[in-house]
Amino acid sequence: MSVASPQALPRTGFVLLAALGLFWGLNWPGMKIALAELPVWWFRSMSVAAGAIGLLAIAALTHGRMRLARPDIAPMILCAVFNILGWHLFTGYGVALMPAGRASIIAFTMPVWAALFSSLLLGEAMTRYKYAGLAMGVTGLAILIGPDLVVLQEAPLGASFMLCAALSWAFGTVLFKKFDWQAPVAALVGWQLVVGFLVITPGAILMEPVPDFSGLSPQAWIALAYLFTIPMVFCYWAYFNVVHMFPAAIAAIGTLAVPIVGVYSSALILGEPVGWAEFVSMSLICAALASVLILPGLRRKASDSRAIR
Repeated sequence: MSVASPQALPRTGFVLLAALGLFWGLNWPGMKIALAELPVWWFRSMSVAAGAIGLLAIAALTHGRMRLARPDIAPMILCAVFNILGWHLFTGYGVALMPAGRASIIAFTMPVWAALFSSLLLGEAMTRYKYAGLAMGVTGLAILIGPDLVVLQEAPLGASFMLCAALSWAFGTVLFKKFDWQAPVAALVGWQLVVGFLVITPGAILMEPVPDFSGLSPQAWIALAYLFTIPMVFCYWAYFNVVHMFPAAIAAIGTLAVPIVGVYSSALILGEPVGWAEFVSMSLICAALASVLILPGLRRKASDSRAIR
């Protein structure tokens, strides 16, 4: 796979980032609805199974193959340990030990760690725009989670699990960027989800009773239909395509919109309160995204214009 140069970042990547912000944001109220009626581990098992089936089908239909070349297999399994197993297992425990909505905000400290890992492992430069974007993004998340710091103090183990989930996802993102893959993105991510399914499902069998699907409400079925198709199939495919197109730190910082959409969509769908903290946080995160995704391009265009003159 070849990687686009910084001077020729495709517009498709920006469209995919915008879609991720919306659809992964809507994922959080959907999860709250589903997890009110399903055990966490069985929900995780079904989610990765649905994602694997969908992504491998996309690989077969669009690329004519879903098998991996032999050189891709070991790196794929390694990436799956961090992107799928680490993320789903740590968040499974974390969400069980603290409020799910606030747990998700800790998870989205991921861009900070991805920026550090990409600098160490990939040699990506930490520009002033990245530093500014990280600073504003983390400040925005801190304002959002501020009223619940007492909850974190009361549930340090849950917060620790969520921090481990963020670290795992960040490291997996950078690993995925580091390897030179031969297979298409859909196949690579689909097989990572298969690895996750093979580990998470035995855990579900051992830890929780099989859920009674006949007792699920219509709202839960609607939530599951959305979660299993859009976040688990489209969003996984879109995210790792963005990681392929953009520097790893920029791709990670681009996900900062997700918790903001999650908060506001939860307010609309679930009636959760929204106040000044959410508005200030949204403003800071929007500024962070502009600093990383828009301002460098504008400055480059201005420099080119001056050079032509």
